[in-house]
Amino acid sequence: MRQLKAIILAAGEGSRMKSKKPKVLHEILNKSMVDYVIETAKGCGAEEVCVVVGHKAEEVKAGIRAEGISFALQAEQKGTGHAVMMAGDFIDESSDMLILYGDTPLITGETLTKLVEVHRTEGHSVTVVSSKIEDPTGYGRIMRDDHGGFERIVEHKDATDTQRMINEINTGIYIFNGRELKESLGKLNNNNAQGEYYLTDIVGKAVAEQIEVTSAQPDAIWETLGVNSKRQLAELERIYQKNMAEA
Repeated sequence: MRQLKAIILAAGEGSRMKSKKPKVLHEILNKSMVDYVIETAKGCGAEEVCVVVGHKAEEVKAGIRAEGISFALQAEQKGTGHAVMMAGDFIDESSDMLILYGDTPLITGETLTKLVEVHRTEGHSVTVVSSKIEDPTGYGRIMRDDHGGFERIVEHKDATDTQRMINEINTGIYIFNGRELKESLGKLNNNNAQGEYYLTDIVGKAVAEQIEVTSAQPDAIWETLGVNSKRQLAELERIYQKNMAEA
């Protein structure tokens, strides 16, 4: 059985939180968002976890309660692909690599376990978590061919008006074959308007090179919701409390 490792991206400043505290350390019921993600990653079988830190890196490191965590530093925020590059030494070619986010605290172990199972059962190099939502504004859209096969991801700002009508979005959560991920990161460039390195480009290149890419869906839309403001944090906390009450 291949080993499972997880990289959690937690380097962003989160300026819209309007807080001196690093975004990923904001809490839901007395536990930081990033600690929820670490706990879930370990719960679904990730034997090792690396958190990519950047903004107030030392404060984030000190604020994480989980033990046995590796860290990688993204001194400059140059996109999701660049963040994963900074964790290059952690990537194991013989392992499967989960990519998660420190500000997406409600992702469940059930969904990640299903993601791993789909990825391994179907033998794909890349598996993307996609979701259908009512308002996809701001999210990358999943493009499919005439047979429903995965084609590529188009970022919202690059999408045409027709493409923006698509409501299947890229959540940014992936599982990669470690060897494919390492090779693809080496080919990644920042030839775009933002001058950043995007993980979505790796997925697009994989399809172009006829490397199998598939997608899996979460059981609930709220699992992949990220937090960019205190209002969104409060909304996710209410969802979490409701889920606990129902359980």
